Amino acid sequence: MYFQSHVLLLAFGVTILAGLSTGIGSLMAFFAKRTSTKFLAVALGFSGGVMIYVSMIDIFPTAKTALVGTLGDIKGNWITVIAFFSGMILAALIDKLVPTLENPHEPRCIEEMSPDRDNSVKIADTQALMKTGIFAALAIAVHNFPEGVATFTATLKNPTIGIAIAVAIALHNIPEGIAVSVPIYFATGSKRKAFWLSLLSGMAEPVGAFLAWLVLMPYLSDTLFGILFAGVAGIMVFIAIDELLPASRQYGESHLSLYGLLGGMATMAVSMLLFLK
Repeated sequence: MYFQSHVLLLAFGVTILAGLSTGIGSLMAFFAKRTSTKFLAVALGFSGGVMIYVSMIDIFPTAKTALVGTLGDIKGNWITVIAFFSGMILAALIDKLVPTLENPHEPRCIEEMSPDRDNSVKIADTQALMKTGIFAALAIAVHNFPEGVATFTATLKNPTIGIAIAVAIALHNIPEGIAVSVPIYFATGSKRKAFWLSLLSGMAEPVGAFLAWLVLMPYLSDTLFGILFAGVAGIMVFIAIDELLPASRQYGESHLSLYGLLGGMATMAVSMLLFLK
């Protein structure tokens, strides 16, 4: 399967931009006085809606069509379903690697960075916070790796869908950036260190894209692409249900979370209709 150079560059580009959005979360934490819980609730719900809709309406059927076309009706359908749930299992296993106390999807607020709290931190608390921040950065890197593969492969198949997925991932990376930067800044007092560690954690996404290109591209037949695409659909549905939607409701804006979810689905539905050929 051959891909033109501009499509490859676009796939890498949108994956890098999605990863860089963790830095936006850091900047929000440093320059905003209060956490915009309404924005984060809507943004996370919107991301979840985009991921669920595009996975079930576009990516899963595309994978099924590719596999049925190469393996036949019965075998193709079975492999599609197996690959889909294998993607979910992979995402669940990755999630299990992250200790609960350092889960990067645990909502954090900018208000935690208040000067009064910063001045009262003891040495032991500082060390614990630094450890929390580092673990959160590593946890985000682990979570972002398969997201990078998903964004990259989706863009190769359909740039419109890939860009939509990248936007959804970028939105949900913003609170992850806050989750890293808040404890690290709280522990070190260095905005620069907190920002760069947050930004680096998001760079696991282009690393995932690069490894997907390096390892899979030489063998990327229609069958392998169908299996990979079905697995990506499973990964994204799991991320939306397990991480994005619960996190959006934890900000205390449950109705806005639902409106964001519906808005994300509607936006994807309209955009897919507009780009029908």
